[in-house]
Amino acid sequence: MTLISPMPQVSGITPLTHLGVIRAVGEDAVKFLQGQLTQDVALLDLTHARLAAFCNAKGRMQASFILFKRSHDDILMVCSRDILAATLKRLSMFVMRAKVKLSDASADFTLHGIMGNAIESIAGSAGSAWAKAEFGNANMIFLYPGAGQPRALWCAPANSPAPEAAVVDVNLWDWLEVQSGIAMVTQPIFEAFVPQMLNYESVGGVNFKKGCYPGQEIVARSQFRGTLKRRAYLVHADAVAAAGQEVFHAADADQPCGLVAAAAPNPAGGFDAIVSMQTSAAADAAAHADEKRLTLGSATGAGLQLLPLPYPLLEDI
Repeated sequence: MTLISPMPQVSGITPLTHLGVIRAVGEDAVKFLQGQLTQDVALLDLTHARLAAFCNAKGRMQASFILFKRSHDDILMVCSRDILAATLKRLSMFVMRAKVKLSDASADFTLHGIMGNAIESIAGSAGSAWAKAEFGNANMIFLYPGAGQPRALWCAPANSPAPEAAVVDVNLWDWLEVQSGIAMVTQPIFEAFVPQMLNYESVGGVNFKKGCYPGQEIVARSQFRGTLKRRAYLVHADAVAAAGQEVFHAADADQPCGLVAAAAPNPAGGFDAIVSMQTSAAADAAAHADEKRLTLGSATGAGLQLLPLPYPLLEDI
């Protein structure tokens, strides 16, 4: 197993062309999204963003967003492009008579990831996670750090110049995203998890005090009744990993114990990944760290090394 070297300080910016934007505009925009997402949109102000999920009736995540308001009736939801069209179609089915217009606004905005010292040079300092700063018509959303590196999402009207910073490979951004421990929903994991299986309740992605939304009863039951048996973990593999791959435990060669939610090449070699897996399998792997207890793709696949999560998990409320 490759030893993971400390990551040197990075600094740069990269276009995030794999992300798109759904826009909700109108006097009922907040009320409409309040009834659809895991986040309390009504409490969201103009100086913060939020992580949010859109679930089916069984509480399984169909999409996840970085959600923020450009004004009180103009809301942007940044999500993976490979699920955007289907998500927009599903959300639009619930609009009915609400005074809100939903649209694919991906062509109206440019998205960049900013990391490391570049954030300080652009914004003066790195803000706390989910804070939002305005720079003219552009918005900077401060995200959870990855590998100790500050990260931010830059969203600006199309054709706006990008902030001045060195351009870095998007693979580095993807790796820092994995290292943040927060996996966004993409097509390979569509409807695979309830939010807690990706630790969304621990990183501000679920509000348990708000009203109903699709799947709300399932999500709440998983939290309050302690029925959740899967969590998201960081792992390293000396092999190529990709979202949607199964993970196996040494005690059961036939049934997978987990699923890769996101993965990216580690600059030092191999791949790092976020895996949602049975808590019992993760506990056993942690207790036998010197043994090959978790494998990628099959019981005979590459071994997986558990890495520490960068944030604490919340106890059951």
